[in-house]
Amino acid sequence: MSTIHKNTAGAKHKIRIIGGQFKRTPIPVADIQGLRPTPDRVRETVFNWINHLWDSNYNDKSVLDLFAGTGALGFEAASRGASHVQMVEYNKDALANLRQLRDKLNLQQVRINSGDAMLVLKRMDASRFDLVFLDPPFEKDLIQEVIPYLPGILKPGSLVYMESEKKIRLDLPFELLKEGKAGAVFYQLYQFSNPIQDTAIKPPF
Repeated sequence: MSTIHKNTAGAKHKIRIIGGQFKRTPIPVADIQGLRPTPDRVRETVFNWINHLWDSNYNDKSVLDLFAGTGALGFEAASRGASHVQMVEYNKDALANLRQLRDKLNLQQVRINSGDAMLVLKRMDASRFDLVFLDPPFEKDLIQEVIPYLPGILKPGSLVYMESEKKIRLDLPFELLKEGKAGAVFYQLYQFSNPIQDTAIKPPF
């Protein structure tokens, strides 16, 4: 859930966790201009895709919600049993809400990083995730900045979910599995298919 996009107040949105142990739990949305939570129906579709691929088993999965915002995607994965969820967010009001909900639900597997998503990403060393959520602020091309770093933080067969104002095409070793459109928002699910890390795209220095 990225921040700073449309001229809409976050307080107008009402969203909930839609599946798992904490189904129907309200997710607080900070009153930040431009906060754009992924709608419940889109999350339901995306997690149906993931459930099919993972046979609804999240117990051994490590998840990164890189532009967390409300944390709806990360909390959804945690509610379904993900063993580790790492969220990254820089806005202080959004961070307060993330921590409040994490503590309320006693989600000890959820780690919240305060700071710029790109800086946190660049400092990740040999981290390996099974699923990465990318829902950054629109009109900034942040996904294009993130792409070169993905092979360094993904396991073979890992999934990458992206939400943006336009379709994003990833070259091999990524394979497009599913995509959809809700209003002006495109959402896509890719899989990282290259088992040989040495041939992966190298991050720029």
